[in-house]
Amino acid sequence: MLSAKPLTTRHPTFFPLKNSRFPNPKPRLAPTQSLRIQAIMSASLTTSTADPEARTATPALTRVDILSESLPFIQRFRGKTIVVKYGGAAMKSPALQASVINDLVLLACVGLRPVLVHGGGPEINSWLLRLGVQPEFHNGLRVTDALTMEVVEMVLVGKVNKSLVSLINLAGGTAIGLCGKDARLLTARPSPDASLLGFVGEIARVDPAILRPIIANGHIPVIASVAADEKGQGYNVNADTAAGEIAAAVGAEKLILLTDVAGILTDRNDPRSLVKEVDINGVRRMVEEGKVAGGMIPKVDCCVRSLTQGVRTASIIDGRVAHSLLLEILTDEGAGTMITG
Repeated sequence: MLSAKPLTTRHPTFFPLKNSRFPNPKPRLAPTQSLRIQAIMSASLTTSTADPEARTATPALTRVDILSESLPFIQRFRGKTIVVKYGGAAMKSPALQASVINDLVLLACVGLRPVLVHGGGPEINSWLLRLGVQPEFHNGLRVTDALTMEVVEMVLVGKVNKSLVSLINLAGGTAIGLCGKDARLLTARPSPDASLLGFVGEIARVDPAILRPIIANGHIPVIASVAADEKGQGYNVNADTAAGEIAAAVGAEKLILLTDVAGILTDRNDPRSLVKEVDINGVRRMVEEGKVAGGMIPKVDCCVRSLTQGVRTASIIDGRVAHSLLLEILTDEGAGTMITG
């Protein structure tokens, strides 16, 4: 039976763990590190530009100290591929969008190999409403008729993808825009619920050949979650699912899903019941007991699938928190729920 007691560390005792952030024992960092990193990151955004002394309120030595504390995590992930699914509140808010983009570029600069997979739910909803179409969902998946499919492709490939590529390039990274149709990266098949969902596809196959040279050369692939079947019919693919399958195909070290919630909660009405870390068996029990429901189910399913295919860890993190990506990767406390194999 799962305990409803909230977890406060990354390593709870009653969920058996097979992996950890450090496969070999290393000194644990101070538990206040994530708070310090948040404070340092936000200092330049919150100090008044009218007061020159305020801009130097954070001592240079403290900044260097924070970077030094991040070194074990940078060493742990350097050269490793990290797949990030981007959407939700982090996509709607310009400030959070800037946070995600800057985090991706920073991670690339210190030697990680990020891959960004995105949906575009809010933008798609906005365009559908302009056309007089009410967005409809079934079990967390968008019901996609022919008109909706046209809007999905227009928004994801023609607007959101190009915008993200431009923002990453402006931030100093080198991004390359793709969708699942490019070079048969993703081959889709109709969902078993096609009679209810329409042109919503499952992923039948992933061919990561186009991604390997892009990643190896230090570029950031930005992938829109649309795909086609063997006959060329376009399908709307859940971005969480696409990210999970891509992570498995490229042998990613970590999968990260940015969401609009704190993570997995033992009590969906109590944010304090956040589960910091859980293994596959533990999260499956939570689903069986109804503690995971609605739109969280596809997220958990894709995490479990990616782990069973070799991804080391998968995290569902709060995209509403500034610099949540850095908190998840460069601190021991993380920014949501980490699922291990």
